[in-house]
Amino acid sequence: MMRVVIDTNILVSAMKSDMGASYALISKLPSKKFDFYISVPLYLEYQDVLTRPEHMTGKNKKEEILAFLRYLCKVAEHQKIFYLWRPWLKDPKDDLVLELAVASQCEYIITYNLKDFSNIQNFGVKPIRPKEFLSIIREV
Repeated sequence: MMRVVIDTNILVSAMKSDMGASYALISKLPSKKFDFYISVPLYLEYQDVLTRPEHMTGKNKKEEILAFLRYLCKVAEHQKIFYLWRPWLKDPKDDLVLELAVASQCEYIITYNLKDFSNIQNFGVKPIRPKEFLSIIREV
């Protein structure tokens, strides 16, 4: 079974539209084809970003977003991180995603910001867009 970390921008995209690859990916959770990993720092980032006023459209209320995040916690594999080797990437918020991917031995970080993860090849993790990942698991 493949292991993945889902970057925050994927959740933001899925929240804004039910027509794209992000929504299709999130709709697959839980999956028999891949395990989705989460850590406390990533959960806190999800919560911070998704509950910002600019992301809470008329159809997304804070209570619903928090319920969705609790659901993600329920279906995700939880990974504790016992080491920090920051900074590795330009953005510290991206470092926490990379640390989780390495600690949980994930093959992929699913993100729209491929350039933000451009120098992670040495960790055995590949940044990939949701549509590409869905193609790999043959769900497109």
